[in-house]
Amino acid sequence: MKVSSRILLCTLAFFLLGSALPTRAQHKLKDEDCLTCHGDSTLTTDVNGKSVSLFVDAKKLKHSIHASMKLACVDCHKDVKSLAHDSPPQKVLCADCHADAKNAFAHSTHARIVSGGKVAANCQDCHGGAHEVLAGGAPDSPINHANIPYTCGRCHGQKFLMESNGESTQAFLSYQESVHGRATEKGSTKAAVCTDCHGAHDISPANDSKSTISKFNVPATCGKCHADITDTFNKSIHGQAIARGNNQSPVCTDCHGIHSIKSHTDPNSPVAEQNVSRDTCARCHEGVRLSSEFGVPGNRVSSYMDSYHGLASEGGSVVAANCSSCHGVHNILPSSDPHSTINRANLDTTCGKCHKGATQKFTLTPVHQADGVHPKDIGSILTRWVRIIYIILILGVIGAMFIHNFIIWRSKAAARRHMRNPMMQRMTTNQRWQHLILLSSFIILVITGFALKFPDSWFAEVLGMGEHLRSVVHRIAGVLLIAGGFYHIFYVSIAQEGRRLIWDIAPRPKDGKDALGTMLYYLGLSKTKPQFGRFTYGEKAEYWALVWGTGLMGVTGVMMWAKVWVGNLLARWWVDVATTIHYYEAILATLAIVVWHFYQVFGDPDVYPMNWAWWDGKMSVEHYREEHALDTESLSNLEPGGTPRKPDAPKE
Repeated sequence: MKVSSRILLCTLAFFLLGSALPTRAQHKLKDEDCLTCHGDSTLTTDVNGKSVSLFVDAKKLKHSIHASMKLACVDCHKDVKSLAHDSPPQKVLCADCHADAKNAFAHSTHARIVSGGKVAANCQDCHGGAHEVLAGGAPDSPINHANIPYTCGRCHGQKFLMESNGESTQAFLSYQESVHGRATEKGSTKAAVCTDCHGAHDISPANDSKSTISKFNVPATCGKCHADITDTFNKSIHGQAIARGNNQSPVCTDCHGIHSIKSHTDPNSPVAEQNVSRDTCARCHEGVRLSSEFGVPGNRVSSYMDSYHGLASEGGSVVAANCSSCHGVHNILPSSDPHSTINRANLDTTCGKCHKGATQKFTLTPVHQADGVHPKDIGSILTRWVRIIYIILILGVIGAMFIHNFIIWRSKAAARRHMRNPMMQRMTTNQRWQHLILLSSFIILVITGFALKFPDSWFAEVLGMGEHLRSVVHRIAGVLLIAGGFYHIFYVSIAQEGRRLIWDIAPRPKDGKDALGTMLYYLGLSKTKPQFGRFTYGEKAEYWALVWGTGLMGVTGVMMWAKVWVGNLLARWWVDVATTIHYYEAILATLAIVVWHFYQVFGDPDVYPMNWAWWDGKMSVEHYREEHALDTESLSNLEPGGTPRKPDAPKE
């Protein structure tokens, strides 16, 4: 029913009642009077072409906080003086009664963020419908402590809504998994909820100095629940630095996290025992920033990690000391402070927590060594000289052993090789040079490429070169590999021996049968060993895999090198795909060389200690007959010494 018809009927009814209408008009209207019309769920009106309900739920109104305060409808709708009102009542302003809340809200983040001409959140969004506002202590109230996360999550948990304002839902999702969120979900009335940290009406961003989550205000905010811990923290070196205005000093959230705070027993917590030293403390105490700005020595974490404590902790020990074991947790003080756990007078007690019976003599040795500083105490001096002497001793003794064994190995290998006469030519000089260029460039590419991907690896440390030099060397090796590839194409197209190489190494149906027959023979399932021509199926597969891999690595490498040009010509994702292919193809090629090719050259007992063909191009005729019996052309065209027979020389 439309408003105009409803008003007409009401007016007519009260007119017929005679004296009743003047009497009601002379007194303040009661809720029952208003509910005569607004208690009807079918009562609607048109607003901008939309049907809007004017229904008020009498039960919810009765249980609202306003009803408990004896407030009637007309106490909020002050412009309504009579039952028959032709125009809709004016919008009710909560600020008429809640001025303090209004002033606080006016400076909040919600009031500043405007979307579609409306503030991000208004009174009803948080407190509930206009006629259903409940006291904060009511179990069903949206602002009840237990319901605050859900109330805030109605907006902050909506992905598209938050992204439209340049924000993320991650804060809300992280809170749900935090120690606070889980405790609240289980019914805790003490665990922090959104309003405990951010405030209620005066929510402000962290870059606002007056905000409860501004860095300098975080200790006080956390202290509302964790008073004892905050008092201890404020007396610590970190707390004193914050009080002086040093924003480099950590506060609660720097160590524990912000919304994702977890228990220290949770392995994913930044303050878990296994994470304190390696991650949390390292963020500040491993770099040079504190050293250059405040004179705090660096390398504290790396020197710890080199100690037994650090090594044992990395190995999975749950009892090895970490940073907090010695320095404390919230009560961290400099060693010069007599109350510090690392003060010289207190070290025997600190170390004694783990090392029972430790005395001050036990604690005389420095734990951390500052950059470039050599302690002058006798223990440190002797330790340093022992280290120097042993390094010299190791280099001298092991170096002499290596030279000794290399001389003997070289002599025996040469003698063993000379026993295998006669010899025949396996690789020409041209082919050996191609192989050497391929070998050298490939090894350099592998080392310099993986040094970028794994900067902490041993081969990256062996190089000892900066990123600029590494990239230059890598690209030079890449150009060399590509140039060698183009030369090989020219070689197999023009040179007679190159064309014969392609013909002999081309894959044939027999290669599949040979592969199966070889496996059956060496597994003892067949008595017949397959015979091969100039190249075995394995050598053929390796050659064509090399051709494919070289081409693929060359193309993707050039795309990465000219990434701007490629990204502008095609699309940026082409470069990303090329980078992924380049990386995984490099792994595949490296492992294939180590597992397959190195076996053929070094691991095969028939060629021990090495297949020397890559060096002088020769192999024994006996071994060649064993491996390549079907290459009758090469075997029949040999001089007694194994060299190729001249065209006019008679065959024996």
